[in-house]
Amino acid sequence: MPVTAASSKSLANILDCFPRCSLADLPTPFESLPALSSSLGIKLFVKRDDQTGLAMGGNKVHKLEYVLADALSRNSDCIITWAGLQSNWCRQLSAAARKCGIKPVLILFRRPGLPTESDGNLLLDRIYGAEIHIRDLGDRSMMRLDSVRECVEEIADAQRRAGHRPYIVPIGGSALEGSMLQPLGAISYVRAMLELLEQVQNRGLKIDGIVFPTGSGSMHAGILVGAKLLCPTLRVVGVSVSESVAEMTHIVGEIAEQTLRELRMHSQFEAVIDKDDIRVFDYVRNGYGVLDSGIMSTIRRVAEAEGLLLDPVYTAKAMLAMFDLCQQGYFRPGENVVFLHTGGLPAIFAYGEAMLRIGSAKTR
Repeated sequence: MPVTAASSKSLANILDCFPRCSLADLPTPFESLPALSSSLGIKLFVKRDDQTGLAMGGNKVHKLEYVLADALSRNSDCIITWAGLQSNWCRQLSAAARKCGIKPVLILFRRPGLPTESDGNLLLDRIYGAEIHIRDLGDRSMMRLDSVRECVEEIADAQRRAGHRPYIVPIGGSALEGSMLQPLGAISYVRAMLELLEQVQNRGLKIDGIVFPTGSGSMHAGILVGAKLLCPTLRVVGVSVSESVAEMTHIVGEIAEQTLRELRMHSQFEAVIDKDDIRVFDYVRNGYGVLDSGIMSTIRRVAEAEGLLLDPVYTAKAMLAMFDLCQQGYFRPGENVVFLHTGGLPAIFAYGEAMLRIGSAKTR
């Protein structure tokens, strides 16, 4: 079903009901990838959300436009979040907070076997002057506040005692936890889908599928809701880099329902997200953030074919899944498929030694 001007305008008007700071350079580029298209047998395009501008770019800036607006509306003067040590989310949040005059406070969890040096995203966190608390994750999950609540509340209490008014935002701006009472991360990507579909139509195209990495789930949920409302035949494919298919499907479904419920408060939508609409492929491989020869080969293949850099944690795994899906016939020859580049490129430098070691071993 084509996107109509009326449906796009109606949805845009509803999204305007949610306060938003201007932080990203939009629209981000929409480009063709001719060399990869030729080798894969499809028409492959890339949506360059790695070029959102702030803090070296990345998809999280879309979310932060809404999260920071919400924090400012509550008169907060510091913002607390948590994630892994090399978190793209924390790096972009630190920059967004500074741009909005708010103090960033980060709880960064170490995972065994992953880089711990002050390089990549962690270096940028320090340059932005974020207050950083480093903790060992152990066998806990970071996906829900309950699993890290003791640590988060300890640091939030310390900020209050120091006279600050903290806003607590969950990892990735995804779950309705802490201070976040609306699915702001997902709402931002409903808007991003409007942007993408307008670019597609301006080029006289119809897209058949969109592929992207999925981690905390809100971007996936927002894309899914946007597609359901505007282009329901579009195949929305998330590539999980951290959770099982069952867990990721549950997370995305929950956030998508919350998003539709929020949008219905401003207009009546008949759209319903079914479990079959949530397509997730498990590419956790050896673990979240763990580099291997398949990931390294994918980074190199895309760089040499298109001059396009992927990061080792998110986009390389999603592109590897894209290669496999094409080989398996999931996408038919000649179909138009968009790869959503979510950024994460500063992490390349934290993984430099491992990338060179694996790359050289592969060429021997």
